Amino acid sequence: MEMQYFNRELSWIEFNARVLAQALKTELPLFERLQFLAIVSSNFDEFFQVRVASTKRALRNGNKADVDGITPGPLLTRISDRAHEIVNQQNQCLIKDLLPELKNNGFAYISPENYTESHNDFLRSYFKHEIYPLLTPLRTDQEFPHITGLEGYAAFLLKPIAGFKDANQDFRGDDEKPRIAFVQVPSVLSHVILLPKNKPSDIQEFALLGDVVCAYGRDLFPGFDVEESLKFKLIRDADFAVDEDPKNNFISEMEKVLVQRKLSFPVALFCTKSSETLKNFLIENLGLGDQDIYETESIIDPGILTPLRNFSEDETLSFKKWEHFYPHNLPEDEPFWDILKREDILLHVPYHSYNPVVKFISDAADDPDVLAIKMTLYRTGKNSPIITALERAAQNGKQVTVLVELKARFDEERNIEWAHRLENAGATVVYGLVNLKVHAKILMVMRREDDSIRRYVHLATGNYNTKTAKLYSDISLFTANTDIASDATKFFNLVTGYSTMQKMDHLGMAPVTLKSRLLSMIDREIDRCRHGESAMIMAKMNSLTHTEMIDALYKASQAGVKVLLNIRGICMLVPGVKGLSENIRVVSIVDRFLEHSRIFYFQNGDTPEIYCSSADWMARNLDRRIELMFPIWGRETFKEVKEILETYFEDDCSAMELCETGEWKPVKKGRKSINAQEALYKKYRKLSETTAEKNRSLFIVRRSK
Repeated sequence: MEMQYFNRELSWIEFNARVLAQALKTELPLFERLQFLAIVSSNFDEFFQVRVASTKRALRNGNKADVDGITPGPLLTRISDRAHEIVNQQNQCLIKDLLPELKNNGFAYISPENYTESHNDFLRSYFKHEIYPLLTPLRTDQEFPHITGLEGYAAFLLKPIAGFKDANQDFRGDDEKPRIAFVQVPSVLSHVILLPKNKPSDIQEFALLGDVVCAYGRDLFPGFDVEESLKFKLIRDADFAVDEDPKNNFISEMEKVLVQRKLSFPVALFCTKSSETLKNFLIENLGLGDQDIYETESIIDPGILTPLRNFSEDETLSFKKWEHFYPHNLPEDEPFWDILKREDILLHVPYHSYNPVVKFISDAADDPDVLAIKMTLYRTGKNSPIITALERAAQNGKQVTVLVELKARFDEERNIEWAHRLENAGATVVYGLVNLKVHAKILMVMRREDDSIRRYVHLATGNYNTKTAKLYSDISLFTANTDIASDATKFFNLVTGYSTMQKMDHLGMAPVTLKSRLLSMIDREIDRCRHGESAMIMAKMNSLTHTEMIDALYKASQAGVKVLLNIRGICMLVPGVKGLSENIRVVSIVDRFLEHSRIFYFQNGDTPEIYCSSADWMARNLDRRIELMFPIWGRETFKEVKEILETYFEDDCSAMELCETGEWKPVKKGRKSINAQEALYKKYRKLSETTAEKNRSLFIVRRSK
């Protein structure tokens, strides 16, 4: 039977539709619904910058249809049609639902047409003293000004005031051309402006920065009236590759990419519906078509409203706060060395606290017996305590080697900064590999113990980022297993120096062995099934687009292997097709935490195996990046990861199921309603409480009567 695939870009848009579906759930707290609306916008920003931009480039280059059979031209039309539907739904949800709900809960948005005299008195003064000094008006009649991508702008259509004289007509413009000016809305100011209350019990009214710039923009253009105004945001192409010629300075080449990104071709325009004249002027000068224009009401990006959460004391408007539990089998006040010599330790964030990872690196930095630290860094976040600990380790005379991936899209500038800091502290910094992104997450500590050197390894599915570890669901493993440590040593030797590929017996590494190992294990399940043995595949990942992997799963389904897939985002596999994929079930969970862990389970008859990985089953991960897959061996850790994986397939509250048609439908309710993330939280909470109770019983003091 001919293989079938969903289109990658259209599948991604349906993922964003699932994010929007969370915002539409009236049972969710108000600020969480608003947060999901904001995520829809930020997701689209990156989608247009990268995926739509590359599709437009493919259209210009005359590229043929992809494996799904859709050519770039029709694909752009379908992307536009579906994206417009989602943006319109998002806008309606904000205007007709969430803004009224905000008002009912103490926050009233005041639009410019509803400014009262007292509003105008306050806002005009605020504009004059706080906003006006930061604004730079840009005329358009002589040369179309550069518009920075993703920044908010206000556009003005100006009309000279009758009788107003100017000695130098050059500054007033040509009467035959429309006088149109742009002003960038200052991103250094809060977009939410709280308006004064007459009394404390009054509802908290607020204005928006972009509205205020439009409302009082006339002050920027003495001698002119503002006939029309419009707020807009331009999205530019960000799909650039750095020149990795070894003869060039890599950081300099990366900095050129950052400049190119700011000057790249326009991809899409988001704007308010307030002026056809200004919209058409932008379309003409930016070279965009009607299908590239996304119009909204007064608020282009709902994300500007999320700071309102900080002004509310009503805890019911947000998710009930969940604690990040310290793992019950790790000490908080002493190093982990002795424990890791006895057993592997699993960390499941954000249910677990990320503090053990920070502590592990910090202890290594200060331990006089630690000789060296090696690790990879992809995205680390601002003010990272991990960077601070690595700096301290280097300053303490330890050999610190850090592979910093400068090609981590949209984090390049921050990673360049980290690299310089670490080098200044005395660390050895390696800037990735030519033509391959290093996406693996691994840390190794070398410690002298009893006249030998023992190696401790940490492997993870997610980044070394303390901020996202509170929001992303990821799994990591602490181990002192000598076999894993031996493979880890080979890995670092390979990616930081010159080395022929040495066989890793236990770690799978992309682009060398990871894909082939996965395909081999799928084939093994097929063989087991054909011989009447137990065969099943369960896999959880962010995206599934690699056609080799999809074809292998189709083959498994046709052989009778049961395949359960939990795919958060893009899925090009078509499930439920008779004779092709009727034994494959695909579900997706979008909930309070971003599902980010990658877990792969193979039944393998009576000897099941579980692996975790930094890699999704995508061509970029398996063929063009350095990734790692690591086994879960310990009896307790194996049991825990298997239970985690099974819980995701039991969810009938947040889970959506992919149909043969490409539609995602809510999973049918079972006898017991199970929300996977809530079930996992309760599990870790109970474990923490049980451990605390045991510890209390150990310290009962007996006293004489």
